[in-house]
Amino acid sequence: MDFRSKILTLETLPAWRERLRAEGKKLAVTNGCFDILHLGHVNYLAAARAQADALLVGVNSDGSIRQLKGAGRPVNPETDRALVVAALQSVDAVCVFDELRATLLLALVLPDIYVKGGDYAVEQLPQEERDVITQCGGRIVVLGHVPGKSTSGLIEKITKL
Repeated sequence: MDFRSKILTLETLPAWRERLRAEGKKLAVTNGCFDILHLGHVNYLAAARAQADALLVGVNSDGSIRQLKGAGRPVNPETDRALVVAALQSVDAVCVFDELRATLLLALVLPDIYVKGGDYAVEQLPQEERDVITQCGGRIVVLGHVPGKSTSGLIEKITKL
């Protein structure tokens, strides 16, 4: 499969999700910036994929990253970030979303499992995201964090060169 075909829009997500349901497949969803892909991301996405039959990755848009991380981010534009994530074997589909939270994305696909990294606790997730997962009968899984592997850390290291 050409990794470019893994890129979905918010409009195409519901039909894609229905195909998975018709095939009896469980869906895991995660989301993030994925600005400079590193080992922590790759390990995390592989572990997230292991939670279900398919993995959808929501990638924050450039505008939402600027609101979350500041004017200097993202380093890479959203199309590049989405395509790099889509090229990973562990990822079945990618969708760029413009909101600060993944609530709309989650509501469109109603995942069986919502996966977050170990830098979160379930109680720290936005209530509206937790509500969507609870209402659809899904569960939230928090995976371990790879210490010392972060985009912010990489950017800091690069700026010191």
